Amino acid sequence: MNIHPHRLVTGIAAILATGMLMASSACGTGGGSQSEQPSAKEPTGPITVVASINQWGSLAEQIGGTDVNVTSILSSTNVDAHDFEPKTSDVAKLQKAQIIVSNGAGYDSWATKSVGRNSTIVSAAETVGAMEGDNSHLWFSKDARNGMATELTEAFSKALPAKKKAFQSRLKAWQKEERAIEKSMGEFAANHKNATYGATEAVAYYLMSDMGFQDDTPKGFARSAASGGEPAPADLQEFQSLIESQGISVLVNNTQESSDATNMLTGTAGRAGVPVFDVSEQMPQAYTTLTDWIADLVARLDKTVSPAIIDDSDESGSSDGKDGASAKNDAGNSADDKSDTGAGSSN
Repeated sequence: MNIHPHRLVTGIAAILATGMLMASSACGTGGGSQSEQPSAKEPTGPITVVASINQWGSLAEQIGGTDVNVTSILSSTNVDAHDFEPKTSDVAKLQKAQIIVSNGAGYDSWATKSVGRNSTIVSAAETVGAMEGDNSHLWFSKDARNGMATELTEAFSKALPAKKKAFQSRLKAWQKEERAIEKSMGEFAANHKNATYGATEAVAYYLMSDMGFQDDTPKGFARSAASGGEPAPADLQEFQSLIESQGISVLVNNTQESSDATNMLTGTAGRAGVPVFDVSEQMPQAYTTLTDWIADLVARLDKTVSPAIIDDSDESGSSDGKDGASAKNDAGNSADDKSDTGAGSSN
């Protein structure tokens, strides 16, 4: 009787020790498995991104590369963006998106009405502090583009941390291309210090401002265009008179906002020899990136406006005209050449 209890205690101790050893061994094995679980749970991508408009959708693709899957809801130049209403399928895409890219400032309020619980919104308007009532064509602004590129990089990096370096690398590549565009803008502004424009609608306001243009659109006409109403006859006549007198370097025409008034203005410009610069709100399908589109717009504006500016300088006796223009003046054809050049520059 004195031995059995001792043996019983010893046996129990041995069993407990063995059990603890097995548990410790199991924990050691399981611990290694559990430490790998967080990495297994980390998102692998691609990130589901839904952009309200293809301008910002394109930028999202430039920054995200193959690590994002981007869908742009509005991507046709044949649709009036201001009157656009999303379909049920569009709303479903927005609700399932990990990241929603919106313009804001009242341009696409429908894009942020149906947001999923886990969706992150990257807004151009919030990035630059624009509000409803401000000019909402923010993709034409260099400040908005730069801000959105940075915000998208941060949002993508949070959604897919493993690819943070890849996102940052694409951002640097994008910034290099953007700086080249802004350099071209600066050169244009330096060479065309008196460039002015009128616009059938303020679609390219930020682009023209970044390039150093002065907006000489009659205020009455501009207010009616901004509100979506028909211009008063007096405002339309004032604008026509401005064009007929060649008081502006170029007429900017929004091809997605055509009306009788805009047709009258572009017709007047054609007869007066004032170049017309056509631009759409949505990025045309001919372009694969927002960068390519903006770069082409800058180049076309330079090509459209420069001949008229050069001829005006030569006519006033400026010494910085081109050799070809000087030769024309020597031939005594400066007036005719001005008319021909203006008509040839119309888009």
